[in-house]
Amino acid sequence: MIQVKAQADISINDGGMWNPIASAPFGRNLELAVFDEDGPHALVFPCARAREGWKNATNGARVDIRPTHWRDWGEKAQARLGKPLEGSP
Repeated sequence: MIQVKAQADISINDGGMWNPIASAPFGRNLELAVFDEDGPHALVFPCARAREGWKNATNGARVDIRPTHWRDWGEKAQARLGKPLEGSP
């Protein structure tokens, strides 16, 4: 299991709607958002929901996170990194 520090300041209004984490599908590459003591962040790598928790979709390692929102991981996910996260549903 690994713990991650997410990239800070990701925009919610930059090409993809964030969805509540309870609706996250299994077995798909997803971009995840977390809120912690430093504020809102999005992970810098794709994750996949598994029965036992969240995994890094690239290498299969379990990640110790409690995400609050998700959206599809696409080509624009990397381009979105570094922009402010606003207006989370």
